[in-house]
Amino acid sequence: MAHYQSFEDLEIWKKSREICNDVYDLYLISDLQKDYGLWNQLNRSTGSVMDNIAEGFDRDGNKEFIQFLSIAKASCGESKSQLYRCLDRKYVDQNKFLDIASKMENCKAQTAGSMKYLKKSDRKGKKYDI
Repeated sequence: MAHYQSFEDLEIWKKSREICNDVYDLYLISDLQKDYGLWNQLNRSTGSVMDNIAEGFDRDGNKEFIQFLSIAKASCGESKSQLYRCLDRKYVDQNKFLDIASKMENCKAQTAGSMKYLKKSDRKGKKYDI
């Protein structure tokens, strides 16, 4: 992982933003609009992925970043579970489900990879660079 200047430069943040947009597009074209509880939960959990990546990055320390990446990874799992409910309730077809679910799995794997990298890194974060 290079020394990025902003969370917007992180590939995992970009991927999580794409997932949020995919989920919103699903909302716009389906009856998910009528299921406020599920929509609200899905919207919040996918947003939590990108928000925790951003917040962890801006904490400027590897330990804190790892903690927030762990939360983001868990939120991605939560989002995938909610996506299954969308499939079961026929708000999403099988192909779209597989597309979004695959992106969620890739995001989880990249997040786990970033956590592993940070744990091994000698660099402890920007706040320790004096």
